[in-house]
Amino acid sequence: MPADIDGILLLDKPLGVSSAGAVARAKRLFDARKAGHTGSLDPLASGMLPICFGEATKFGAQLLDADKTYRVTVRLGERTPSADRESEVIERRELPPLSALELEQALEEFPREYSQVPPMHSAIKQDGKPLYEYARAGQWRERAPRSIVIHELRLLDWQAPDLSFDVRCTKGAYIRVLAEDLAARLSTIGHVIGLRRLGVAPFAGEPQWTFESLEPLTAVQRLGLLLPVDAALTGWRRLDLPAEGVSAFRQGQTVSIPVELPGNVPGNVRIYAAGLGFLGLGAVGPVGRLVPLRLISAATNRA
Repeated sequence: MPADIDGILLLDKPLGVSSAGAVARAKRLFDARKAGHTGSLDPLASGMLPICFGEATKFGAQLLDADKTYRVTVRLGERTPSADRESEVIERRELPPLSALELEQALEEFPREYSQVPPMHSAIKQDGKPLYEYARAGQWRERAPRSIVIHELRLLDWQAPDLSFDVRCTKGAYIRVLAEDLAARLSTIGHVIGLRRLGVAPFAGEPQWTFESLEPLTAVQRLGLLLPVDAALTGWRRLDLPAEGVSAFRQGQTVSIPVELPGNVPGNVRIYAAGLGFLGLGAVGPVGRLVPLRLISAATNRA
């Protein structure tokens, strides 16, 4: 019978596997009752896919909103309908002469805040159908642009016609669109031939685990690799709730907190209690009232 497992696995998703397929495989491997991913990766992309088990699924939205870092390889001078290797090349152009210095300058000058039009080959739904279904049927649909922020672009390698770089960006950025937009600024066309997600904030630099590394382990060893439920919430201010308010708060009630309590400043907070650990998320009001936002189960022991 599946077990109630709580925590976050930083999976190194392999190529050729969908995010949903990766979650299903991880769920079987851990024999977990409940699991979900936090920000999908296409089958043609590899890298960090945080998988939340049990109580951690309640806080997956925080990871969906997090910045992401990718390693990208773009083939310049060729275009495909999907802007990656999912479809065949439909256009080729002779490349203009480009030096590494010119490419570094292009990356440096690329707009840090701009609007992307989501690609037709995407899972965004219109009239109940994902856009990629319209695209595969040869149909075109109007798409509203989305504002994204590029925090960093760094050139790694230039071996014509292939350009490799790292990018750190906000949620919702389409790397395939970024590749095409960058190619256009270089007076050419391009498509993604390699994509790896290096990190999801706040887990940049944390170890990732492949299925090959997980499968030989015992169940206890696998559980030891999970990060705690609150690992994704380090950006939230911490508040330690006094014992007299814990019971009511865990039942979803608004509670008063002492004026002198550290952390009693209006805004969102992550809540802890002595002997119990992490309780969930809340919001401190202007008059010292703590409102529950998202709570872990009262039956979950976090001592």
